[in-house]
Amino acid sequence: MTTKRITFSSQTVTYYFDAAFAQLEKITKPDNTIVITDEHVYAKHKSKFKPWRTIVLKPGEAYKIQPTIDSVIEQLIKYGADRKTFIVGVGGGVVTDMTGYIAGIYMRGVRFGFIPTTILAMVDASIGGKNGIDVGIYKNMVGLIRQPEFLLYDYSLLKSLPKEEWINGFAEIIKHACIKDAGMFTLLEKNKLTTFQRDLKLLNDLIMRNALLKSKVVQADEFEQGERKLLNYGHTLGHAIENSYELSHGQAVAIGMVVAAALSATQVGFKETERVVKVIEQYGLPAYAKFSAAKAMKIMQSDKKRVKDVIHYVLLEKIGKGIIQPLTPEQIAPVVTKLSK
Repeated sequence: MTTKRITFSSQTVTYYFDAAFAQLEKITKPDNTIVITDEHVYAKHKSKFKPWRTIVLKPGEAYKIQPTIDSVIEQLIKYGADRKTFIVGVGGGVVTDMTGYIAGIYMRGVRFGFIPTTILAMVDASIGGKNGIDVGIYKNMVGLIRQPEFLLYDYSLLKSLPKEEWINGFAEIIKHACIKDAGMFTLLEKNKLTTFQRDLKLLNDLIMRNALLKSKVVQADEFEQGERKLLNYGHTLGHAIENSYELSHGQAVAIGMVVAAALSATQVGFKETERVVKVIEQYGLPAYAKFSAAKAMKIMQSDKKRVKDVIHYVLLEKIGKGIIQPLTPEQIAPVVTKLSK
């Protein structure tokens, strides 16, 4: 097990890499803790939950909404949860997003931590303190920024992860490489998904590299005033099409990364769009899809990243160097229209 600590504005987060679920009892006691998970994770790892009072949610993005939050809060009240209760989210990004949000608003804030169970949650969704829910087709429209006390990484939880969820998570790994780590991009080019699935040391190194990369970006700009916006690479368009077309988060972000790379070519002279396309397809993700450009543009103009009539779009100067560029809808629309057919 490797332990790392990163201090944010109001919380030091402890990362336990290559750890075991059983380690949780050393961090927080079962009689003072409530675990939140979903039906998929609970069914596959039921024995791990035996010592813990557990709230089990319906799985999937469709349930990342306010009625689910209300239901969980009612269950917390029935359990007698108070301000000293510790809440632990065990699951993918949907579970960790909701758990952090619930912990932030229940009794005006209780302590919490995460055990991510998907690649996506391990490298991205559970890191950085963004917690929240969707409102209709608008992703993460309601929420707060509040850091967990710990992240515990148990790679045995990945054994039951379907292949499509591995692929889903690698979209965020590719994103990190594109914006901040040219060396990692080369590593991805030289390998394939099955290599990382077979080699636990290589996988641990990759997950740790990504988790710490994202954490350091967040540490430098916790409340997204500048540098943290780079983490939205591929997400501006990705979020605009994800809920409308029943795409997985990784698929939507992959398509969004290609659009952002093409925009980078027109706006800042980026010359490596084909490398981005190739590595996305190498890991089983879609580079292109048919969608309504008009509808996507409309949703993007309601996005949290819009300021007045300008969208702060993440572009690439080169592989490993992302930049934030204010663009008007008129600058974005031609590329979106061209790549939506």
